[in-house]
Amino acid sequence: MSLKKDIAVAKERDPASRSTWEIFLCYPGVHALVWHRFNHWLWKKGLKLLARWLSHMVRFFTGIEIHPGATIGDGFFIDHGMGIVIGETTEIGNNVTIYQGVTLGGTSWEKKKRHPTLEDNVVVGAGAILLGPIRVGNNSRVGANSVVVHDVPAHSTVVGVPGKVMAHPGNVVGEHYDLDHGALPDPDWNAIQALRQELKVIEDQMNEVMRKKAGDYEI
Repeated sequence: MSLKKDIAVAKERDPASRSTWEIFLCYPGVHALVWHRFNHWLWKKGLKLLARWLSHMVRFFTGIEIHPGATIGDGFFIDHGMGIVIGETTEIGNNVTIYQGVTLGGTSWEKKKRHPTLEDNVVVGAGAILLGPIRVGNNSRVGANSVVVHDVPAHSTVVGVPGKVMAHPGNVVGEHYDLDHGALPDPDWNAIQALRQELKVIEDQMNEVMRKKAGDYEI
């Protein structure tokens, strides 16, 4: 994938972008991705120390840490990017978007697959944490600040701590799925609302019983 395509992806997914030069000069996500391709090539060639050192330098300048061993597909977009961590055995599919503060981390010290796999068209909201060798299915969305430690089926939305999977069709925007945080389901709020409705039913039943008893005493 070329720098030209990276810039086109950023222009498509960030309404704040104004020009190609602005993206080229001012978008750390694009810078980190371009360098990652080179570092990944070095890693595959066995030049692991050089790849790690260069990725360390990229983190210093961009605030984005991508391990050179991570595999990233086409159409990847990092919005803002500060504080992002992508681990060594992470696999990212095509047309994936992630926001600032996202962690794709591992949960094991063993030298094996220990980081998440994001399939095509996945969107991960700001501050979300995905841990372990889990798989997030095609066209799924992870809400901001969610913590995900289990597999996510395709066409799902995950929200909360720990993350709860909610069926959701998503909103298609171009080749990727948009993450409208204001429209995400809230399972905790839904549970509270359901409890309030149940309490209201019980209260109404109790009032009805009290009214009947009061009528009996009047007789």
